[in-house]
Amino acid sequence: MSGLKRFIPAAFVLLWSTGFIGARYAMPWAEPFTFLAARFVLAFLVLSLLAVLIGARWAGGRAALHATIAGALMHGVYLGGVFWAIHQGLPAGIAALIAGLQPLVTALVAGRVLGEEVQPRHWAGLAAGFAGVVIVLSPQLGNVGGGVTWQTLAAAVVAMGGMTAGTIWQKRFGSGGDLVTGTLCQYLGGGALMLVASFAFETRTVTINGELIFAMAWLVLILSIGAIFLLMVMIRDGEMSKVSSLFYLVPGVTAIMAWALFGEHLSPVQVAGLLVATFGVGLATAQVPTRARASR
Repeated sequence: MSGLKRFIPAAFVLLWSTGFIGARYAMPWAEPFTFLAARFVLAFLVLSLLAVLIGARWAGGRAALHATIAGALMHGVYLGGVFWAIHQGLPAGIAALIAGLQPLVTALVAGRVLGEEVQPRHWAGLAAGFAGVVIVLSPQLGNVGGGVTWQTLAAAVVAMGGMTAGTIWQKRFGSGGDLVTGTLCQYLGGGALMLVASFAFETRTVTINGELIFAMAWLVLILSIGAIFLLMVMIRDGEMSKVSSLFYLVPGVTAIMAWALFGEHLSPVQVAGLLVATFGVGLATAQVPTRARASR
């Protein structure tokens, strides 16, 4: 990466981590599928207006279909599964730990599906990153409570699989189109899936207040547009094993934000876990010197 692009990974991690903070504000006031459906519809409308204003090139039929499928997986299945599991009582730490398997699964699948070569150094970095996530979340893992059921665990696993499948689908079929209209189609897919789930499983009861409005505005503008644009750029320009490893940093950064905003305890062990995860991501994403690549 050159110029401003070198800052994209750090900016993505910071923005993506705020999603869990926004969810904390929103979830007491709306059911998960209903909230996500509204979020994706609003993001679709904002991006439609943006596409008209900047004269974006509209995606063709095949490109639009692939982007819609990727969006249904990345946004609908992933966020829908995570939000539903937490809403049903699964501790956020357990959900985040299961989601933390995503970089390892993505690296394994990407090697087979996309033909990307994952070096031993990358595997070591991915393993170290996952170990860091376990350390960061370890204080929460003892608080399992009654929300750990096969249904909530299955939802978290399906969510992790949805993110893996969606990012790989986007890399293989959807990286060549216009960024704005491609993302717009993604929210069409995610929104349609969440609307169906909302009408099928929820009462669609919503309490409108300042916290819900703030959370919705933040998650639409900062997450659904800002962070997702950065993710699409990284998927287009990078290897999936490297891009997905960035998700290891999210639990630690989220813990720091929760400590600063809500006074949640942040122990030295969690700080150490964040450092381990950072080391793992650095190992997985570090560029091999040109001379070393040429000698292989």
